Amino acid sequence: MIIDTHIHIWDTGKSSYAWLQGAPELLKRTYAIEELEAARKEAGIDAGIFVQADVQMEDSFHMLEVAKHTGWIKGVVSWLPLADTARTITLLEQRLLKEDYFVGARHLIHDEKDPQWLLQPSVIESLKILAAHQIPYDVVGVLPEHMETVLKVAERVPDLRMVLDHLNAPPIDRNKQFGRWGAFLQEMAKNKNMYAKISGLGTVAGAENFNAERLKPYIDFVISQFTPERCFCGGDWPVSLLAADYVNTWRIYKEVLAALLEGEQLEKVYSGNALKFYDLEID
Repeated sequence: MIIDTHIHIWDTGKSSYAWLQGAPELLKRTYAIEELEAARKEAGIDAGIFVQADVQMEDSFHMLEVAKHTGWIKGVVSWLPLADTARTITLLEQRLLKEDYFVGARHLIHDEKDPQWLLQPSVIESLKILAAHQIPYDVVGVLPEHMETVLKVAERVPDLRMVLDHLNAPPIDRNKQFGRWGAFLQEMAKNKNMYAKISGLGTVAGAENFNAERLKPYIDFVISQFTPERCFCGGDWPVSLLAADYVNTWRIYKEVLAALLEGEQLEKVYSGNALKFYDLEID
């Protein structure tokens, strides 16, 4: 079984998606999950998880509604107003904790000017609430400073499970092995509540560098640090279309992983670790 733990949908009629204003033209339209059906079958994807794409609840409510009517989607990583702890508590208690598909939370920290955005007292308090409810947190960082911040978050909220979306943008495009990114990743991997999501590497590397040969050293390094017990995968559709179509995106990931892992270890990276991280049950 393969679980795609990073799928986006968005409806420009339901939410603003401010970041789309500066995005490539390819992304500046509504993307519905039905568009992915044929490609996900061809790619051999059995289950999927939606991940938030906007910093308002309309996006999350849209994903939750679509998930209910899409049999292979098994969870939603929602946005939450973490800087407003009281509102976060209200949303959790009145809505999200009652939702079967709510499996995690995320904020677009890479769009915040301050790379230490997560260290605000109110945000830390909200993250403590997530930890108390055993709700994991997706970290979408792009700078070494984001990784440095997450290390501090882990000290202040030690029970919070976190995963590095897109491996926090390794320096693939510069073919640098592994610099500050690697040093911070090694430190993060020492924390047993930290996971690594092998995803989004096409847009990180650039289309010209998105191939198994170029990706393999970085994925190998990540697995060696986090071990096959704390890594899992995501396609990052439709953002991934900027580098390759869905089928080829997964073909590249599969080629690298097959060269590095086999048997039970490969099964854990494809599905077992995601089931554990997001507390999913799939028949």
